[in-house]
Amino acid sequence: MTVGLDHDTLKLVMGTLRDFAADQLPEAYLLELDTKDEFPEEIVRTMLADLGVSLLFIPEEYGGMGASTFDVYRVCELLARIDVGIATGVFATFLGSDPIVFGATDEQKERWLSLLAEEGLLMAYGATEPEAGSDLGALRTTAKRITDGDDITGYVINGNKQWISNGGYADLYTILAMAPDGPTWFVVDGDVAGFEKGKPEDKHGIRASNTASLALMDVEVEADRLVGEAEGLGLAQAQAVFGYTRLMVAAFGLGAGWEAMDRAIPYSTERIQGGTPLSEKQGYTHKLIVPNVVRLEAARAYIEETATKIDSGGHQLNTEGAIAKYMGTVAGNAAADDAIQALGGYGYTKEYMVEKITRDVRITTIYEGTSEIMEMTIARDRWQEHLKSRGGFFHDQGSELQRLAATAPDVGADVAGLAAHALAEVMEQARTHRLTRNQHVLFRLGELVAYTECAGALARRAAAAANGTIAEKADARFTPAVLATVSRVFAREAALRVALDGTRWVLGAAEPGAIDAAGFDAAVGTKAIENAQMGLVQDMDRIADALYERD
Repeated sequence: MTVGLDHDTLKLVMGTLRDFAADQLPEAYLLELDTKDEFPEEIVRTMLADLGVSLLFIPEEYGGMGASTFDVYRVCELLARIDVGIATGVFATFLGSDPIVFGATDEQKERWLSLLAEEGLLMAYGATEPEAGSDLGALRTTAKRITDGDDITGYVINGNKQWISNGGYADLYTILAMAPDGPTWFVVDGDVAGFEKGKPEDKHGIRASNTASLALMDVEVEADRLVGEAEGLGLAQAQAVFGYTRLMVAAFGLGAGWEAMDRAIPYSTERIQGGTPLSEKQGYTHKLIVPNVVRLEAARAYIEETATKIDSGGHQLNTEGAIAKYMGTVAGNAAADDAIQALGGYGYTKEYMVEKITRDVRITTIYEGTSEIMEMTIARDRWQEHLKSRGGFFHDQGSELQRLAATAPDVGADVAGLAAHALAEVMEQARTHRLTRNQHVLFRLGELVAYTECAGALARRAAAAANGTIAEKADARFTPAVLATVSRVFAREAALRVALDGTRWVLGAAEPGAIDAAGFDAAVGTKAIENAQMGLVQDMDRIADALYERD
């Protein structure tokens, strides 16, 4: 079990970052970096070394702070609120060290992690390739053994890497290559002979980060640079951290989305239209603000729940990480896009930050696995759970949420339970009629799973806030009463999405006449879900009142 930082230390770390950003990263400078496509190397190095951000992900026994997953999520959210590009530069060092943290021998950890803690080095994670993309199993970079008799003394690495964050500036790189016994990670110095860095990519967003290609031409490394001192462990070592790393990208989406909303909200109090501020018009708040806030908080609930599970000893949790990343990044992108709409012509100009935020947050649905890979990961895993449980997996979740509703009747757990029961019926029809042969149906199931599980997490978070058991280090923007309202609104959306979209894809993929539409509609519980929409607009009014601090 990982305890991490105490609450006061976490607040101190976040406060120090906020103060540093206010002093060293004013809005005008961030816009300048974006315009010039410039990576602020010294700023990032200062954050890692002088501010000690690199210490967060290094265990205490190697000179670090041993921050928990929950701690790092809070810091990643804050970094993204400052600038997603700079956050990416910091995160790339986190990511680059992961093969060492999770796969190295004790001696290797002592060597490399202690060095990181002492010097705050920049790292990069060299996995993605030009022709393989996110498919790590298709890598073409090779590592051939150098032998002295029967002893392996080193390796010669040849290949190319693409889209590498910090690629042009890192001091140390973890490089995934195909050794004779399979994919293997190696630690490579940035200045070793034969290692070339490409020019910076001219990107759509996160222009304050450095992204470059890498070319390794007969790069020689000693045998002790092989992570874990055994070949063939590379994919397992990478997969061991997907739940963790994708959670942090989810936090980037969350932070950037909230930063965009926190720029649109005050703007609407000052922008007068038809004699009244936009903030008093439902056509503005209930379309552009409230739905985005609700989805962001649903993502937060799932992020916090998954972080807590990881810190409690949960292994991998790749599917949960995928759900968090999917919801956090999709919600963040939608919030940023709507913030442009909310500011009108101002939002569309480069002078205003929401335009930049929208370009920056877009990458979160792409790197560390695209949204489509997330949908596939989610759907495949939960499909197997449905099969193994003979259809009981989501019915069980629905029953648990209904029990929660008995003790916390105001948090929308009953409606979240309807979503889970409906999803179980949708998946059972997909099984019966073999509908997942259609890849699109499988992917759409992944989306419905994400909404359903996030609705359950948000209901549990709202209930914990109401009874005083929410984590001390959790975000506390909303009162328990407002959080309960947020949960009710999202539960309605999730349930209706499952009922309507689930029906659409089941009936749309099945053979004509193969399914009794009326009977399926009844099994899904569409009428109950429709009835649960009553009171929705009034709840949205309450959320708007809270956001605008209206009595």
